[in-house]
Amino acid sequence: MQWTLVIPLKPLARAKSRLADIADDGVRPGLALAFAQDTVAAALACPAVADVAVVTDDPRAGRELAALGARIVPDAPGEGLNAALAHGAAVVREWFPRSAVAALNADLPALRTVELSRVLESAAQFPRAFLSDAAGLGTTLLSAAPGRELRPAFGVDSRSRHRASGAAELLLAGVDSVRQDVDTGADLRAALALGVGRYTAAVSAGLLIPEC
Repeated sequence: MQWTLVIPLKPLARAKSRLADIADDGVRPGLALAFAQDTVAAALACPAVADVAVVTDDPRAGRELAALGARIVPDAPGEGLNAALAHGAAVVREWFPRSAVAALNADLPALRTVELSRVLESAAQFPRAFLSDAAGLGTTLLSAAPGRELRPAFGVDSRSRHRASGAAELLLAGVDSVRQDVDTGADLRAALALGVGRYTAAVSAGLLIPEC
């Protein structure tokens, strides 16, 4: 099964405010963009991924991610993460009516294509499925088979909400890079330990990152 991934990205100036302890206002937008660049680059290199659609209104992010090969979808609703994902999924289904669609976080700088392939292969067995984040409370990927609605419920405690919505939880070992999103300095340290992509490696060099 081939997938189209929908990746949401808020305006860079408002992204990653919880990294304020390690990066000031002038650095955080570049970090957020680097996370997204490494995520998109790894996703596009995955054999199971046919296309990546990034939902964003940020001009800089749009230019940089389009240069990597992503399709850029304007955030027409402008009503937050779940509305952006639902809109992105609807646009993808207009392009590719029978596509399998998966929402993927934009802050997975250690993402490995082989691990993403394993997650998507497992997700293909279910009408809807999700993968929890490293903390075990959130979600980093939510999938919908052809003909199924995505029905995103990201945000606080999204693992419980996606489970309650009927999505199957993917209980996979060895896919840490797909689980390790970055919201805090400790998260970034964990991602660096896994091995981040070249964009994040360059921007994060020299940052003082607190111990976990």
